Amino acid sequence: MASADTARVHVLIKGRVQGVFFRGSTRAMATTLGLTGYVRNLSGGDVEAVFEGDAGAVRKAVRWCREGPPGARVDSVDTRWGETSRQYSDFQIQP
Repeated sequence: MASADTARVHVLIKGRVQGVFFRGSTRAMATTLGLTGYVRNLSGGDVEAVFEGDAGAVRKAVRWCREGPPGARVDSVDTRWGETSRQYSDFQIQP
């Protein structure tokens, strides 16, 4: 059961976001914020992530994705908010 203090968001990041340590930086940021979920590269050159946890921390993660790590060029960030699933125990980089 999700509470009002938790959130889940699916994020699709477009731009120059592969080959610039985006996944590793996303994992470090999410872990620092105490979030669970995953990040992965998509075959078309985009990056996909799911963040779950404290609602304020999830919002911070989305804001971070709009800039990304040094070397990234983020053109757009599409978000899809949903109910927290609590299916993740930590934040992982997926293949």
